[in-house]
Amino acid sequence: MEELVTEIKQLVQFKETTDIGDIVLIVAKEPRMLVYALVKNISRDTNRKAEWWHLDLVFLSIPPQTMTWTLRTEQMTGKEIFTMGGNERFVQAVDIEYFKHQSTDKLKKKVTQKPFLKRVK
Repeated sequence: MEELVTEIKQLVQFKETTDIGDIVLIVAKEPRMLVYALVKNISRDTNRKAEWWHLDLVFLSIPPQTMTWTLRTEQMTGKEIFTMGGNERFVQAVDIEYFKHQSTDKLKKKVTQKPFLKRVK
């Protein structure tokens, strides 16, 4: 999982923080998943002493699905690979502003430099 996340970080510009309205990239090992989600809300889990947060997510899939995940700050900002139900996960907000300012040529070069995912049939 760490190798996959490292490869993805070479292709995607991420933010250091996660806020309401951000698009996050979610990577899961089992079931194998690479999906974007919209952060609809973030609220403190007051039932825990440590800092845990409820992230209300809209998975940008067909059909769109809503889910609430309870994560620590390190988990929702890509600083830590974590497990849910024994399966590894990675979540981090994508820096959309970065892509707005990049030329199409620069993005094409970045994508063609090194393939990170192979299609399995």
